[in-house]
Amino acid sequence: MLNQKAHVEKLLKQAGITINGSGAADTKIHNEKLYGRVMRGGSLALGEAYMEGWWDVKELDQFFYQILSHGISHAAAHSWHELLFLAGSIMFNMQSKARAFEVGQKHYDIGNDLYEAMLDKRMTYTCGYWSPSASSGQAAINLDQAQEAKLDLVCKKLRLKPGDTVLDIGCGWGSFLEFAAQKYSIKGTGITISKEQAALARKRCQGLPIEIKVQDYRDTQGTFNHIVSLGMFEHVGFKNYAAYMKKAHDLLANDGLFLLHTIGANQTSFFTDPWVEKYIFPNGILPSVSQIGKSIEKLFIMEDWHNFGHDYSKTLMAWFENFDRAWLTLQSKYDDRFYRMWKYYLLSFAGSFRARNLHLWQIVLSKHGVRGGYQSVR
Repeated sequence: MLNQKAHVEKLLKQAGITINGSGAADTKIHNEKLYGRVMRGGSLALGEAYMEGWWDVKELDQFFYQILSHGISHAAAHSWHELLFLAGSIMFNMQSKARAFEVGQKHYDIGNDLYEAMLDKRMTYTCGYWSPSASSGQAAINLDQAQEAKLDLVCKKLRLKPGDTVLDIGCGWGSFLEFAAQKYSIKGTGITISKEQAALARKRCQGLPIEIKVQDYRDTQGTFNHIVSLGMFEHVGFKNYAAYMKKAHDLLANDGLFLLHTIGANQTSFFTDPWVEKYIFPNGILPSVSQIGKSIEKLFIMEDWHNFGHDYSKTLMAWFENFDRAWLTLQSKYDDRFYRMWKYYLLSFAGSFRARNLHLWQIVLSKHGVRGGYQSVR
């Protein structure tokens, strides 16, 4: 155990982290068996040990920021679980139609009360757009304002006008379609793989020209002036990128625009973090620039590629503050292990985006190219 502790201690020291130190990112160890457990089980073991109270840190987001900024995660050997999952991802289609609804059941259906407490007033479960205030010197904006700025940004990038028909692939609780119908007078169709999302989306969009369907994207039919997908591409899977883009191409009008909003990774990978896979987003995987580029060949022209991933760190911190503030009312339904799991999820992702290990991309695509050129919106 001494050798294992010394090895972990040496790795953490490279990131400026001290075991049982007093800094914001320093770890407090409550169980000395942690070192061997993490050495054997990698990131899955680290996350599960946190859920079980084996270790703590004042600021989890800062801990992950420092770990990832210094490349410490790459120094650890892959666990057998990670290698097994990698083999399965390559051999099988983990995001097949038969498995498409699993993430809806395990993540999005866990309780609308949780998401209502955590998210903004429109329940937008994707990155907010905080950048305008920072770049213009305006006063700081809050989560509600950042999400409305993002929704409006999408509408402007799509050049929406009254009467346009819009398909939202992965519509969540309907925030984008509700906003676009109210502000831009569009007609919308939203599809989701979550029954709980669909039920609340229909309620929130009542009285608007919006239809919400529980449906896999592969079963969608029709022709739409524009298509938007906010935070759904992460569930498509690398074996299905080409089919997804072909489907979007078939559904889009010849002169329409398709806006893809997705988290992206710095390099191509064929499996996700095993802790995230097991507890947060089953069958999820993040695309790389090259994977997206290859998937749109011969189908779309890339009109615009906007990266504002640093804004996701701010969004996740705001979500955690809301979740933490609401915990007294939520804890009768969700136990302490869930609290630590959800905290680990939100703050580890916040640190990852801050370290520029993850990105948020908005990509505007057209079928034949915008005549006269596409003017980027920021």
